[in-house]
This record gives sequence, structure tokens and C-alpha cells, in this order.
Amino acid sequence: MCPGDSAREEGRMAVVHEREPVTEILRAMALDADVCGELVRAARAHSPEVARLTEAETRSHVLAMIRAAGAWFSTFDRVEEQDFTTALLLGADRAGQGVPVTAVLRGVQAALTRAVEISVDRCRTSGVPDSALLPVILRLKEYGDAIERHVINGYHAAERGPEHETSGLRGRLLRQVLVDGVVPRAEELARAGIPAEDGHGPHHCLVAEATGPGHAQRLMRRLSALRGVSGLVEGRVVGLCPRLPQDGDLEGLIVASPAAPLDQLRPLYRLCVRAVDLGAAAGRHGWYELTDFAAEIAVADQPLLGSHLSGRLLGGLDPSDAFHRQLALTALTFLDNGRRLDQTAATLFTHPNTIRYRLGRFQQITGTSLTDTRPDGRGGPLDTLHWWWALTTWLGRG
Repeated sequence: MCPGDSAREEGRMAVVHEREPVTEILRAMALDADVCGELVRAARAHSPEVARLTEAETRSHVLAMIRAAGAWFSTFDRVEEQDFTTALLLGADRAGQGVPVTAVLRGVQAALTRAVEISVDRCRTSGVPDSALLPVILRLKEYGDAIERHVINGYHAAERGPEHETSGLRGRLLRQVLVDGVVPRAEELARAGIPAEDGHGPHHCLVAEATGPGHAQRLMRRLSALRGVSGLVEGRVVGLCPRLPQDGDLEGLIVASPAAPLDQLRPLYRLCVRAVDLGAAAGRHGWYELTDFAAEIAVADQPLLGSHLSGRLLGGLDPSDAFHRQLALTALTFLDNGRRLDQTAATLFTHPNTIRYRLGRFQQITGTSLTDTRPDGRGGPLDTLHWWWALTTWLGRG
């Protein structure tokens, strides 16, 4: 082995040795809203064309790329497992928006550079020795180079598409209606593919989590067959349809809003995006109406109220006690299954008597029975919602 090979091997071993703490640092950065905000500001500051887009459009891609960086670092020797879907979609999205590829890359490079700076600072704070930082920086540089290559590939692939001009027009129209809240003129709607007879009539807004370029294209073709328009907005597949598909067999996670006039779709779009984010985080797949997420959106967007509610109802439970967490999970599953012992037992793969015992212990600790009618007459739907909210918040805190 020559001296150069030996040095590279030592550097590689240093990365392998340190990759676990670095991976955790990258994962923590992905959850840090301040870090995401810094990277978004860096991208927008170095690319005026990107700055003209909404901040949310940049933020969704930045967040996904930080998350992917952790996976890149943790699969050092398994390049075939890397997923660059987000970078490909970013390139395709910006091509559809008419942003020059050089401007896209300026924004990407600025965000990646700032990400490396923050990573190094956090590595030092976490005790990663300076001797191991150079291999870490080089590994992150490799990740940045790979991101840039896939952004370019996604951009050029979209440019080569036979419907590039039409898809760009549709993407701009969707952003006008759903992001800016501006209703286009009738001739603009017609050019984008919305027939004159549909015009300004009610439309459903559909938002989907794209799992890859192929999935995005298939989904957009299906939506177009429903006399609607579709495109990529803020990194997601979005569509406007005068009617919903009858079979609901679209792949992936799709959320559809109630039908509304175009000038009323902007807030419904934001709610659909929220529902898709919550559903994706929970690992959901399939077709949902926006109202299916009504309680989850309300609960997720009022964390302070949920925290106080769980403190009042579940103050006797200790989040660090594994048995207490088991009791809380059993109680939540009991509510999710309509307070049915048999269905709860089947869901948790245990015996109904075990569920009965756990609910009894839960009552002893919290002072409330979830199985009996309370003497004060409480226990109706609102009371059930309060317990479900408290349990969901309490378990999430752990």
C-alpha cells in the first residue's frame, strides 16, 4: 500500500469511527427550525432568482436535504442506498418555474456551505476531535457534490420533457392560485389546461408527497385525466380538479380538500400541506380527505394547550417509566378502537384480560376510568377528545 492509500484509509477509518455522533448532529440539525432558517436565508441571499420564490418553497427542499445528509453519512459504504429524490425534484421544480440552472446552483451551494459550517461548529461543541474534522468535511463535500449533480440531472430531465413549456405554465398557475392567492384570467386558465366551462367554478385541491420523479409523473398524469391541472409546488405534487377520482387508487399519500372557488383555495392548500406533513410523519399511505385530518391538525397546531391538558389529566404518569408509557399507549389504543377491549387487544397483540388490567392500573394512577360511565355524566365525545389529545401529546413528548 502506497503512502497516499494509507492516508486515505486512515481518513476513511476516522469517518467511520466518528460517523455515529456526526449522524446524530445532522439529524438534530434537521429538527432545528433555526438551522433550517439559516440555510434558507443563505440560499436566498446568494441567488436573487431563488429569493423571488416564496420562502416555503426553499424551506421544504432545504429540510429534506438536511435529513438526507444524515442517511448519507450513516451509509458510508453503501452508495447504492442513497436517495437523491429531493435533489432531482428540486431541479425539476426550478426548471418548471423558469429559474436558470446557474441561479439554482448558487442557492444550493450557499445552503450547503452554511450547512458544513454549522456541522463543524456543532461537531466541535459535541467533542469530536479536530483530527477527525477534515474527513468529516470531505465527506460532507462529497454529499454536496452529489446533491449538485442530481439537481442538474433533474433540471435537464425536466427541460427535455416534451411538455416542459406546458408544465412550467401549469406550475406558475398553481403557485398563483395556491401560494399567492391570485386568481388568473380566463385565458391563462385555458392555456394551462382548465377548460372555459370549468373556469372559476369550484375545484378540489390535491396535495401529495412525491416519493420519486417517476411517481410524481404518474400522479400528475392521473390528475390531468380528471380535467384538472397538476405540477410541482414547494416540492410536492399539487393538483386542481373539478371532481375527485372515484376509485381513489392513486399511489402514495394524497390529501384532497373540499371543492371551493379558486379564490378560496389558498387556505385549504396550506391545510392540505399540513395534513400531508402529519400523515407522512406517521407513515400513512393512501387517499384521504382533508377533513380526515381535522383533529390531528388542530391538536398538532396547539402544542401549548395540549401540554397543559396532558399535565392536568396525566400528571400522575412518569414519562421516564416504561410501564407508565405502556399504560398510556394502551389507553390511547383503547380510545382509537372505540373503547372495545377485544379490538384493543388484537391491535396490541395481547389478551383482553391484559388490557383490562392495564386500564385498571391507568385508573389507579390518573383517578379516571376510561371504561365506566362517570358519575358526573362526563365521558362524551369532547371528553374522549380531551383524553386522546392528552395521551397523544404525552406519548409524543417521550
